[in-house]
Amino acid sequence: MIIDGKALASELEAETKERVGELVALGRRPGLATIIVGENPASAMYVRIKHSACDRVGIRSENVNLHEDAGIEEIIETIRGLNEREDVNGILLQLPLPGNRDSAPAMAAIDPAKDVDGFHPVNMGSLLAGAERLVPCTPKGIVWALERLGVSLEGRETVIVGHSNVVGKPLAAMMLNRNATVSVCHVFTRNLAAHTRNAEVLVVAAGVPGLIKRDMVKPGAYVFDVGINRVEGKTVGDVEFDEVLKVAAAVTPVPGGVGPLTVSMLMSQTATATEMQEQINNR
Repeated sequence: MIIDGKALASELEAETKERVGELVALGRRPGLATIIVGENPASAMYVRIKHSACDRVGIRSENVNLHEDAGIEEIIETIRGLNEREDVNGILLQLPLPGNRDSAPAMAAIDPAKDVDGFHPVNMGSLLAGAERLVPCTPKGIVWALERLGVSLEGRETVIVGHSNVVGKPLAAMMLNRNATVSVCHVFTRNLAAHTRNAEVLVVAAGVPGLIKRDMVKPGAYVFDVGINRVEGKTVGDVEFDEVLKVAAAVTPVPGGVGPLTVSMLMSQTATATEMQEQINNR
């Protein structure tokens, strides 16, 4: 089957909207603040998508737009100001920064309790320790989707293609936390197909269009395509969708698969951050 990411995202948004309503009834409407540095059209589009999702679930949202040549100290000062505000429960720094500047110092400046993207070293450390708090949204969206589809990760052979800090590494940790048997492949992996053919769950986040062919997929596998590539004016993934769909149990399309799940999970994590902060304040 085709895994309908939009339908699953709608389910998650409905659940989040209910949670937001409960928080509002307690006098605590969740608030998400985004920060864009410069005038990157893609970044502006992604932020608009996130703010639209906020509107749908009842989360208050705002955007801080800093000029192109804003230094790291200015970015950090902006983050610190948002850290101090009680009406801001989640903070998201839209990446990449102009000129591919190092974002690590700015990410580390975000209050871990407001780090709805899940990239703060404290939250990453908690993830690796098996005590998940706020975690990266794309991996969590994939795990949530598998659970919603009734696919238990316990004991399953899972293969992740791509070892980025955004998807591959945190997803491997999340799957290990659920007792999956995990292999992580990357650009230096020899004989990629030998690994992917064993996967009962295959997640591909390599950024290489058409990387995964039909003969590289185990019959009955669940395949999640995280790749977003532009080829001849079209958006395509890392998986040869039509061919792989003939052998896999289920595959996510591109677009309309993992992307909507990521945005809806950001909304869910903003609600979670608010709930966590409310518990701290009520101690």
